[in-house]
Amino acid sequence: MKRFALPLLAILALAGCTTGGMTLEPIPGSITYHAQPRTKLTKAPVGSTFEHQFIDDRGREVYETYRIEPDRSLSIVRRYVRVEVF
Repeated sequence: MKRFALPLLAILALAGCTTGGMTLEPIPGSITYHAQPRTKLTKAPVGSTFEHQFIDDRGREVYETYRIEPDRSLSIVRRYVRVEVF
């Protein structure tokens, strides 16, 4: 029984994971926090990415990576919050 417990737990843990449909919600300071930007990025290629850095409401440095979608909207594909260790 013990022989099957670990693989069974691993399967159950992975069953809850999904790769598609997971989106990061904008936070205060994000480019898309209130809405998409009014200006469209017409010269940037679809699928290209760029980074944005800001300080959040708790004083932490936040780095976000955005991707330009086919309709020229922006989606957040990655967020990194720099936490200072004292």
